[in-house]
Amino acid sequence: MTPDVVIIGAGAAGLMCAIAAGQRGRRVLVLEHTDKIAEKIRISGGGRCNFTNLHCAPDRYLSQNPHFCRSALSRYTQHDFIALVAKHGIAYHEKTLGQLFCDHSAGDIINALLKDCKEVGVEIRTGTSVSSIKKEDTFIIESSAGKIEAESVVIATGGLSIPKIGATPFGYEIAKQFGLGIIPTRAGLVPLTFDPHILDHTKALSGVAVDPARVKSEDGMHFDEAILFTHRGVSGPAILQISSYWEPGQAVSINMMPGQDALEWLKEKRKTSAKSQPHTVLADVVPSRLAQTICDEIAVQGRMADQSDKVLQTLAIRLGAWAVKPSGSEGYRTAEVTLGGVDTNDLSSKTMEAKAVPGLFFIGEVVDVTGHLGGFNFQWAWASGWCAGQYA
Repeated sequence: MTPDVVIIGAGAAGLMCAIAAGQRGRRVLVLEHTDKIAEKIRISGGGRCNFTNLHCAPDRYLSQNPHFCRSALSRYTQHDFIALVAKHGIAYHEKTLGQLFCDHSAGDIINALLKDCKEVGVEIRTGTSVSSIKKEDTFIIESSAGKIEAESVVIATGGLSIPKIGATPFGYEIAKQFGLGIIPTRAGLVPLTFDPHILDHTKALSGVAVDPARVKSEDGMHFDEAILFTHRGVSGPAILQISSYWEPGQAVSINMMPGQDALEWLKEKRKTSAKSQPHTVLADVVPSRLAQTICDEIAVQGRMADQSDKVLQTLAIRLGAWAVKPSGSEGYRTAEVTLGGVDTNDLSSKTMEAKAVPGLFFIGEVVDVTGHLGGFNFQWAWASGWCAGQYA
């Protein structure tokens, strides 16, 4: 086959783009450098793929240009992808906060995409690496399968997250080669780590969860979901969410009693539970191991009746506004997404095409558009892939 379109990367965005372009009658070749396609889909959502979110909206995405994602998200919506899921008879359910998961397996989504690719004649080659892309009258792609020519090239190579399934910087390198800007990249939706001084107090809490907690960044962004202490620091949905807004050197504030005034609650408990031990009282609102750790850390002694306003104030801050400065994150190894990427100022928001390089498109995670946790990044992959597929 001499293709009209070569798509590099057989992930969520690449496969959706292939389907959309194939439906227009374009001859599509997808090249994947690993031996398996769509590994990120396969491992997502604990193997059940959180494939979209009922509440997709532009304000759930981060980008240097927050308006860039509007066009694609409005033209290929979560309801469009839900219709694809329904067409293939895939059973699914809403978990929490609009998150949609397969009832059975993420493989159902992959099989649906492959079936649609096959229907429109898309060819997919795995284990095929690309060494160079040049543009003459057409694009010349040098690959491990030989030289390929095509009118259009779509870069759907993803970001740097989870290198064990094949993440590489190839997409950014191609963007730079053709003169596109790159917004600096870093790990997003990732657990945060503590330095040894803080770990002395928290490491023994590994496996302890607080649900819900309110986690807030220095710029005021906050999320009310669970947090989970780990042997390296802290994780859980609220932490993963805030990690995309956290900058190195900044603190995050953790409120383990969201919706309550911690100090007023403690003062009331001093009256109503005067004979109780403070750690026993705290265990009403946080797990008992955490309650004991907080009391030990602050060196609380005596019964509730013995606690001064100053001690209660210290406890209230620890419960309701614990300011902790992470030493870093666990990095791309465990990050769900990559923040930053190809500068959206160099792309058309309608077509995903490079403004200065006709026929060259960038879609999905390689672009500087990053969603919140909960299916938003898959929806960006579907939407950006579909839009590019209308023009590639």
